[in-house]
Amino acid sequence: MDSSPSFDAIIVGGSYAGLSAAMSLGRSLRRTLIIDGGRPCNRQTPHSHNLITQDGVAPAAISALAKAQTLAYTSVEFKEGLVVGAMRTEEGFVVSTNDDDSFHCRKLIFATGIKDELPQLPGFAECWGITAIHCPYCHGYEVRGLPTGILGNGDYAYHMSMMVRNLTEDLTVFTGGPSTLSQDQTEGLARQGILINEQRVTAINHEAGQIQSLELEGAPPSSLAALYAYVPFQQSSPLPAQLGCALTEQGYLELNMFAETTSPGVYACGDNMTMFRSVAQAIASGSTAGAMVNRALVMEDF
Repeated sequence: MDSSPSFDAIIVGGSYAGLSAAMSLGRSLRRTLIIDGGRPCNRQTPHSHNLITQDGVAPAAISALAKAQTLAYTSVEFKEGLVVGAMRTEEGFVVSTNDDDSFHCRKLIFATGIKDELPQLPGFAECWGITAIHCPYCHGYEVRGLPTGILGNGDYAYHMSMMVRNLTEDLTVFTGGPSTLSQDQTEGLARQGILINEQRVTAINHEAGQIQSLELEGAPPSSLAALYAYVPFQQSSPLPAQLGCALTEQGYLELNMFAETTSPGVYACGDNMTMFRSVAQAIASGSTAGAMVNRALVMEDF
């Protein structure tokens, strides 16, 4: 007979979204297990912003307080480790970890985030999340008025230019090759005083993640303080796909209005299910996912 511990819900991923989901479940007296490997995507980011009551606080400090408050609910447990397997059973699911533990649950929540596929550009990885940034809401205020670049081309470059223009008057689009901006887009950038540089970017010069300039092929370095960039991504965990969870065209987990994936009993929250990538969003989606799992359990048991 399998004597593995059994839970109402297991949450794979214990950063902001996972902890928020666990708090909702803990307050509903649901026996909940969080399993987390301890490598949040923003571990290199020095400060979190656009989060009321926590604006400017270090991400690790936010998650440490969230963890302490969540684990104050005695029905919630936390395990350090990686979930390496998940299977559906008649009663729900069984998950296995990298240290050969296994646990049963009725409902499963993936708060596993996404994995950035950073460009092979010297200096980029060291600056990512510090001054090589993805979101004007999370980072733009801190680099307001400074020489700023956008690394990209075509529609992305134009859209991000619109989003960033009110934050700085010193803005350059680095297309990394021939511009694919339309004539209308090019003229629109020109009207706003936004420059287009088509030289290939060969390296980012920085000091401890603080960008100083971009090295350009066939041209002098371009002084810069911040660089917006879009990087492709993949789901951090292969397990949702193995359980039959569908992805959207953009590569995020597809959810219904109850935070449930296309695989019944499997839920998701955080960066793996939306392009709105921020601590505030992760917390909100986690709270929703936890509440929706409790709702499903109530509907089954009442």
